[in-house]
Amino acid sequence: QVQLAESGGGLVQAGGSLRLSCATSGFRLNYYPVGWFRQAPGKEREGVSCVSGTEGITYYSKSVKGRFTIIRDNTKNILYLQMNDLKPEDTAVYYCATDQEYPSKGCAGGAGTEYDYWGQGTQVTVSS
Repeated sequence: QVQLAESGGGLVQAGGSLRLSCATSGFRLNYYPVGWFRQAPGKEREGVSCVSGTEGITYYSKSVKGRFTIIRDNTKNILYLQMNDLKPEDTAVYYCATDQEYPSKGCAGGAGTEYDYWGQGTQVTVSS
């Protein structure tokens, strides 16, 4: 069955970097959209970045564009989120998810309501 598991979160100072990993199984990573989402305390979940199915087209939210990079390792079935120049407002629980509606589906911004499989989340805390 489809499974996702995040790791790599932690505490980092502002300006620092972290690399989140999402180990996936049960589906081909380069067939379906996969994305990273985050939810801060008291706030709604927001889309951070995603990559579409077969075309591998990426999307970034305005708040992270230029600082975060989504990386899809199809041989290891791992999705990464390289986060540089972290800011206190990046503090949140980060989730990876996949939309298994059909292969080659694109991805776009949003809170991920169309995504049907989620990991358990990993906490990222950025201190000022």
